[in-house]
Amino acid sequence: MSRERAAATAPASIGNCAAGFDVLGHSFAGPHDRVVVTRTGEPGVKVTAIHCTDAELPVAPERNTASRAVLELLRLAGATELGFAIEIHKGIPLASGMGGSAASAVAAVVAANALLPTPQTTDTLYAAACAGEAAASGAPHGDNVAPSLLGGLVIAPRTGAPVCVPVPDWLHIGLVHPHCQLETRKSREVLQQPFPLAQVTAQLEGLAMVLAGCYQSDGDLLKRGLYDVLAEPRRAPLIPGFHEVQQAALDCEAFGASIGGGGPSVFGWFASRAAAERGVAAMQSAFTQASLQSDAFVGPVAGPKAEIVS
Repeated sequence: MSRERAAATAPASIGNCAAGFDVLGHSFAGPHDRVVVTRTGEPGVKVTAIHCTDAELPVAPERNTASRAVLELLRLAGATELGFAIEIHKGIPLASGMGGSAASAVAAVVAANALLPTPQTTDTLYAAACAGEAAASGAPHGDNVAPSLLGGLVIAPRTGAPVCVPVPDWLHIGLVHPHCQLETRKSREVLQQPFPLAQVTAQLEGLAMVLAGCYQSDGDLLKRGLYDVLAEPRRAPLIPGFHEVQQAALDCEAFGASIGGGGPSVFGWFASRAAAERGVAAMQSAFTQASLQSDAFVGPVAGPKAEIVS
């Protein structure tokens, strides 16, 4: 083990991608979290600093997404005798629907993995980061973890390895983040009641269309499938002006538009960067009508992945 310290960044991501609740997500260029991991002389994991302007985050190892992920990595690697100190630099807004908790977990395990005597496989990093994600959301779902770790559009299974999905290089996301917060746990609470079978079937049809559209580089298939009949109707009331923002994206020829992860961010998929830029301008205007200022991000759906940095 030659290194004493490592740092990694992990990008923002959106979970669900409308049709793929808890199983599909993609990264995008823009905000990212950075985590620095340093070897210590005592076994265990501790959080030494969190640089965040939004709110105070927990530092207890089992409650913080980054430290909990590293604890799980050490367990899976059979290296619980090691000790690590973690410093977290939050670049992704909290409770934004942009995968901030997953990014911290991913960056932490990627950095810690660089310090292990035997680096672990991607599958192990994925499992460890999902355990970290559970500290924030209450469930170990991987639809933000997988794309933040691997980049691009990824299927995030409950068990086993994530699966990357090829996307056409012309496909762009336009995402608008309103200046408000919506905690993942709260946005998941509204989904507790069962869904009718017809809705589940419609959602599965949409997911199939989205995947086929990606593999075939077919915008018409994407347009037929990029919708959410499960989470969106229940979460929309939690986001001021959502329907107007969604319609603004559709009016700018988005293939579809929905809630980014648990919200409150709203995204659309577009046929080009220029179309996405027009879309986010209209979406921001709609949020302004709802008395919310916002930030906008545009980039390829085939977004970046986590990486070690100096």
